[in-house]
Parts: sequence; structure tokens; C-alpha cells
Amino acid sequence: MSKKKINKNVLLRVFKYITANFKFELILIVISIIVSSVCHVYGQLFLQRLIDDYITPLVGEVNPVYKPLAKAILFMAGVYLIGVIFTYLYSRVIVVVSQGVLKIIRDDMFSHMETLPIKFFDDNSHGDIMSYYINDTDTLREMISQTIPNAVSSTIIIIAVFVSMLTLNVFLTITIIIGVLLMLRVARVVGSKASKYFVLRQKSVAKVNGYIEEMIDGQKVIKVFTHEAEAKKDFDRLNEELFENTKNANTFANIMMPIMGNIGYLLYVVIAIVGSLIAIKTNTLSIGAIASFLLLTRNFTMQVNQLSQQFNSVALAMAGAGRIFALIDQKSEENDGKITLVHVRKNEDGKMIESNTYTGIWAWKDPVNNTLTELKGDVRLIDVDFSYVEGKQVLKDINLYAKPGEKIAFVGATGAGKTTITNLINRFYDIDEGTILYDGIDIKKINKNDLRKSLGMVLQEANLFTGTIMENIRYGRSNATDDECIEAAVLANADRFIRMLPNGYDTIITGNGSNLSQGQRQLLAIARCAVSNPPVMILDEATSSIDTRTEKIVQDGMDKLMEGRTVFVIAHRLSTVRNAKAIMVLENGVIIERGDHDKLISEKGKYYQLYTGAFELE
Repeated sequence: MSKKKINKNVLLRVFKYITANFKFELILIVISIIVSSVCHVYGQLFLQRLIDDYITPLVGEVNPVYKPLAKAILFMAGVYLIGVIFTYLYSRVIVVVSQGVLKIIRDDMFSHMETLPIKFFDDNSHGDIMSYYINDTDTLREMISQTIPNAVSSTIIIIAVFVSMLTLNVFLTITIIIGVLLMLRVARVVGSKASKYFVLRQKSVAKVNGYIEEMIDGQKVIKVFTHEAEAKKDFDRLNEELFENTKNANTFANIMMPIMGNIGYLLYVVIAIVGSLIAIKTNTLSIGAIASFLLLTRNFTMQVNQLSQQFNSVALAMAGAGRIFALIDQKSEENDGKITLVHVRKNEDGKMIESNTYTGIWAWKDPVNNTLTELKGDVRLIDVDFSYVEGKQVLKDINLYAKPGEKIAFVGATGAGKTTITNLINRFYDIDEGTILYDGIDIKKINKNDLRKSLGMVLQEANLFTGTIMENIRYGRSNATDDECIEAAVLANADRFIRMLPNGYDTIITGNGSNLSQGQRQLLAIARCAVSNPPVMILDEATSSIDTRTEKIVQDGMDKLMEGRTVFVIAHRLSTVRNAKAIMVLENGVIIERGDHDKLISEKGKYYQLYTGAFELE
């Protein structure tokens, strides 16, 4: 598909957003632009009558009567006043339309973004994604609020001026058309160059934003390793790329105005000379007609010039809109599972009955077979193979099972595949071969939202959100009461430090919890997980980034949370997995050892080497 066709499709999509949501406002804008443009042109055309019918007859009069001239001037002023009123009207309405369209587009972007798979966020920097919402939408706003109205107005004026000029003199009109064709040729050549660099500019802006966001997040690491010079060097390279693309885009955009303007001035002089010769030689043009034609000529070339300038703004907006629609067109995460998670209660006979209220007991509901299977937390991986990139296998022939209430630990070097296994249980990624069973059900048949609702995760980096501590704990279950949130905090050993804060549970968390220590953030993450009361938990190196003293507090909180639940633990500190039912030692995506702590120590294999320090995790 050609770039031209892509831009056309993008432009049509933008117009669909406008017409689908602001039909009345769009009609009002179009009518206002037409009235304003016609008044503008009619005022210039009326100049002929003003000179020939009202001013010229007064020349040489002994007792001139100015009343008709005054009425004509007032009439002309009234025409321009009507144009001004309608210009003001559409200028006000277009603000509502442009901001309204951007609001809807941002809503659509964010709503769709929430449906995208984790892979999209792994493949794109946060700064690049932010650029969609800031830079790209801003170029679209400028196009809707300024470029499109100006282009429509210029087009209507050009048509009206052209018709007006034909009524005055055909030969002069043909002369104008020849000059305008030259202007359009220049606009096409220069505009195509500008369009190319405007697209590159938007991409460069996204790269710079992504890099800045990355550097801000890693500022402590940069300073610790005195990497400032290298970071600045990389930024200079990206900034230079942005500079070059912006310079080239603006160069071609800016040279268009002088070129078009000079052609317009030249055309104005040509019309003045030719018009004067026609008036002198043929006596078919009046002074008023020449004056009106010159005014129309200036207006005509100015509007053509302005219209050509809009192509630069359109090119920039299309680059931004193209990126926006590329995000909206990203394939959503597939979620075709039919089995859902429901609350149940048990009657006197022990039979499960679906409940509309929270009971703490869950079951898998199969709408096809109309059956309820109690959620116990039995997880099994059978002959599982997986690769992030086709041809580069990450996991090979993984077989393991976790019975309800068992603790399974994964040990191995970085890149061995530990976190990948937990990502597959969550269905953040889907397996290539094999089967994953959850309570005997293939997880591909389970609705992803319900699957993840049954799993609790505590990660190495605790992600907190702006709001109160109570709200962050309630993030685990939106309908949890304050008492349930406090109970979860007590279970996680977080209640004590929370009550020591100035506002207790109402303390506002900002900047992902920057006003809290790493250990405190982890305790809140555990409390958030506890309030959701999941039967299966995943602990991904949850204590690896905190000190030993705090680790004991966090570990105690996790131990309370793990009671009676199926737990998958990833840990670098092997002391935290000694009590696991089974320990899986992974290497290059393969389970090379499995068993409990005592069994693996007695075998004196890789785990024994890791535990005794003969071999260290990388």
C-alpha cells in the first residue's frame, strides 16, 4: 500500500470520528465558513460597483451628493460584519469539536491499550507509548482546529473568487490560472519533501521521549556507575536525529511561503499590466473592475498559498494520526475462554451453589456443560514448550505439578526460564506445545480475566498507584471493605508501619510509593494480594531487593499469606525455598533437577553447588 493511500485512509478515519460524534456542530461550522467566505469575496467584488457607480460619478461634480456613497459603504461594512460574526462562530465551535474528538480518541486509545497483550508493552518503551497521548494527539488537534477549517475556507474562497473573476474578465482569469498551476506544482514538489520529514520527525520525537523516560527511571543507576557521559552521548545522537528531521521538515515547509508569495506578487504585477493594457486598448475594463480584479487576484493567490501551507500541517498530523491508529489497530489479546470464575456456597449436602455475594469460595463455571468445579489450585504443566521469538526456544519439555496447598520453587540462573513459567500460568503468553491444566481444566478454555483473578502475584518491584494506602490495598479486590483491607494489612505485617504514618491508611502515596521504603512497598503489595484471597500465588523474587532484617518481616507476612494456598516461588536467596514441597532447578529452559531440599542436597548436583556456594547464580 502506498504512503499516499495510507494517508488518505488515515484522513478518512479522522473525519469519521468527527462526523460520528459532532454532526450538528460540523454542519454549523460548514455553514459558517461558507457564509464568512462568501461575504469576504462579495465585499471585494462589490469594490467595482463602489468605484464605478458611487465614486467615479462624484469626480468633477460641483455639488456632489454623498448619501448614496455612504449607503454603499455601510452596505459593504455590513457584509464584512456578517462575515466576521460567522468567522467568530465557527472559531468557537471548532474548539469544542477538536477537543471533543481528541477526548474520544484518547479514550479509545487507552481503552484499547488495556486490551493489548503484555508483549506489546515489552516491545515498546513507556516514553514511546506516552508520545501517542501527547505529541501525536497535539498534531491532530492542530489539524482539526486550524488546518481543516482554514483549508475549507480557502477552498470556498478560491471557488468564489474564480467565479467572480470570470464575471469581470475571462482573459485575465486564464492568466491567473496559469500562474496558480505553477504555484501548485511548486507546492506539490516541496510539500512531498516536507511530508517525508514530518513523518520521520514524529518517530524521532517518540524515540527521544522513550529515552528520556528510561533515563529518568534509571537515574540512580546512571549516577552509581558514573554513566552520565555515555547517557549524554546517546541522547545527543537521538537529539541530533530529531534536530535533522525537524530542520529538514521545517526547511521545506518554510521555503514554500516565500516561493509561493513571490509568485503571487509577480502574478499581481502581470495582472496589473495586462489589465491596464486591456482597459487602454479595448476600453472593456473600467477602473473599478481593474481595482476589484487586482484585489481578487491578491486574495486568490493568498488563498492558494495558504491552502498549500495547510498540506504541511496535514502531513504532520497524518504522521501523528497514523501512529495513533497504528496503536488502535494493534491486535487485542485473545480471550476466547468460556469458563468463568464464580462465587459459590455449599449447602448442607456439600453441593456447590452459585452465589451472588462474596463467600471466599470459588468455582469454575462451564456454561457448555453447566457444571461447577471447585477452585482448589491444582496446577499442572505437561510437555510444555515455549518461545518468545519463533525459532528461539526458551522452555523445553516442562513437566511439573502443584497440588492444592503445595509450595513449588524455581531456582536457576537469570534467563533460565523461571519467570517465563509463571507468565505462562497467567497466560501473559501462550505456550507453543503442551498443556497447562488448572483444576483439571485446560487454561485455554478459561476466560483470561477470571484466570488471573484466581492468581495473586507479588513481584520484585512493587507497583503502587497514586492514591491512599487503603485504595492501594483495595486494588486487589475493588469491593473489599475497610475492615477487610486492614485485616489483609495485619496478615501481611503492614498494619504496624501504616499506623505510624501521619494519616495512617489515608496517607497519600505518590510517585509509585517513593515516600515509602522498598520493604514497606512490598508489604503493601502482599496486603493487596491478601485482600484478593487467591487460591494460587506467584512470588517472583519478592524479597531480593530488600535488606535482611526487612526480609524477615516480609517473609513472615508471605508465610502467613501462603498458608493453605498453592504457591510458585522464584527466589535467588535459597534460604527462602528450603520448606518448598518441590524445588525445580532450571538451566537453559530445561528442568535438570527436581525434589525437596533434603533430596537435592543429598544428590549433590547443581542445587547442592548453589546452596553451598560452590556455584553462584548469575
